[in-house]
Amino acid sequence: MATLRNRQNATTPEVEQQPSSSNNNNNAKAAVSKEKSDPMIYIIFLSLLFDLLAFTIILPLLPSLLEYYRVNDSSGLYASLTTRVRWFQQLLGAPDRYLSVLFGGLLGSMFSFLQFLASPIVGSLSDYYGRKPVLLMCASGIALSYLIWACSSNFALFVLARIVGGISKGNISLCMSVITDVSSVRTRGRGMALVGVAFSLGFILGPMIGAMFAIFSNKTAGGGAWFVLPSLLALGLALGDVLLLIFCLRETLPQEKRAREISSALSYGLQLLNVSSIFRFAAIKNVSRKDIQALRTIGLIYFMYLFLYSGLEFTVTFLMYHKFGYTSMDQAKMFLTTGIVMTLLQGSVVRRLPETKIKSYAIFSLYLIVPAFILVGLAENSRMLYAGMILFAISTAFAVTCLTTLVSKYGNDDQKGSVLGIFRSLGALARALGPVVGSIAFCLMYKV
Repeated sequence: MATLRNRQNATTPEVEQQPSSSNNNNNAKAAVSKEKSDPMIYIIFLSLLFDLLAFTIILPLLPSLLEYYRVNDSSGLYASLTTRVRWFQQLLGAPDRYLSVLFGGLLGSMFSFLQFLASPIVGSLSDYYGRKPVLLMCASGIALSYLIWACSSNFALFVLARIVGGISKGNISLCMSVITDVSSVRTRGRGMALVGVAFSLGFILGPMIGAMFAIFSNKTAGGGAWFVLPSLLALGLALGDVLLLIFCLRETLPQEKRAREISSALSYGLQLLNVSSIFRFAAIKNVSRKDIQALRTIGLIYFMYLFLYSGLEFTVTFLMYHKFGYTSMDQAKMFLTTGIVMTLLQGSVVRRLPETKIKSYAIFSLYLIVPAFILVGLAENSRMLYAGMILFAISTAFAVTCLTTLVSKYGNDDQKGSVLGIFRSLGALARALGPVVGSIAFCLMYKV
């Protein structure tokens, strides 16, 4: 609590003095400009970029992969799962052509649900063992998942690869913990914005690479395992991430700031298996009631935003395919456009936001998602669809980064990993529910 009180006391005078003197305001701006970001922030940026490039390669390939395993699965798992999904499809009254929407939604939700389970436990372990060893463990697990994907001659192995990858995806919350460790209140917004830039670049380049494979690879049943090459590329990126972390990342959580007992650290993670505890931030102890209430409010807002975000993010590809007849490359162009918008905003505007403006921009971004959803939902042509998706990209560029920066201010030094682990878990839970609910809503809306 002492650290938190000192941080609050340090920032309050700055806000109070801003209107009183232009000289003090100029001095404050000069101090911000002179305070440099820790080099570890840029290592984390590169690590996330490698990770997200590998992760997004598969996105345009998923429909083709499902078709490949429908024809070539020797394990029988695909046929079994398809029977169950078809029963639900008939219950909804959705056309047969939307079967892949429901099936893909279940797979997408499974990955995020595993991430939801892993993130808080990984964050708690890092509070005791340190960030670097746990981050390396996650990165190695992600690399293993791509190796299994490359060897997935049947659908069961492919699902196993997704399971291993989902469990290992606690690396993103750890990256944010590292940024919190090495940044001050003034520079934390810059670090979180760089995380947003990494996401934007990953979603620009990854889908484009995936779309190229979707167009130029032989995806017919007689064409062999066409997915081996993209999976090996993803594996190479993941191994590059592992090497980067081994040789370039230093430990950012000193021994004296770590949790003293592993049992107390793990108790945070174990409590997070209770959904009610996550929304209440019950695992965070020894902080003021006001701070806990602030965490709960920000966490609920973040959950609702990503629930809506992930529902649209997943179903918009099927909307583009079924309603507008977009090819894989057409969809990649849409991702490219929205990714460029997000990158430009996060690289030039969001990362330079002063601390006093972060909350107001977060609120602005939440309002902006309303017209974005209306335009996408009512779109009858590509112009309306692009307009809605661009507004969606602007909202996302500010919302996730600003909300993460706000929540990172709370908790003691040995609780940062747990706070961000909870926060990321709320996001993962939202992403686990969003694709399923979005897929059901899509089928109900377009069943006639």
